[in-house]
Amino acid sequence: MSEPVRDGAGLREATRGGPGRLLIAVYALFALAACARSAVQIGTHFERAPTAYLLSALAAVVYVVATVGLVRGSRASRRVAVVSCAVELVGVLAVGAFSLLDPAAFPDATVWSLFGRGYGFVPLVLPVLGLLWIRRTGREATQTAQ
Repeated sequence: MSEPVRDGAGLREATRGGPGRLLIAVYALFALAACARSAVQIGTHFERAPTAYLLSALAAVVYVVATVGLVRGSRASRRVAVVSCAVELVGVLAVGAFSLLDPAAFPDATVWSLFGRGYGFVPLVLPVLGLLWIRRTGREATQTAQ
């Protein structure tokens, strides 16, 4: 019986292959959208809702980190992707709940406000899909190596 795949091409290809390509594309699109949105918000009217706009910037960073982690696919980058997906999920749930409880704190929408309603709730579903995909491909790569 051989050792499980650690940082080899099998683990990387498992993460980037099949539905993983679509997942990475959606993460990259959200990274771009969140970066652009937060840059415009912060650059044009930061004083109107600094917390909301900084949360948009945080979302942008999380999406970039998750995208890079999924693309690289190594054992370490997969861990980074897991952490970023978990942070994303907690962020969407916390910001979504807070934006419902105190709408005045969010005069302009953020990526995560109202659980990502402005983005078709994709920000709510995306981290769950990311975590499930990382888990599935990790198992597949380990089973293939055995």
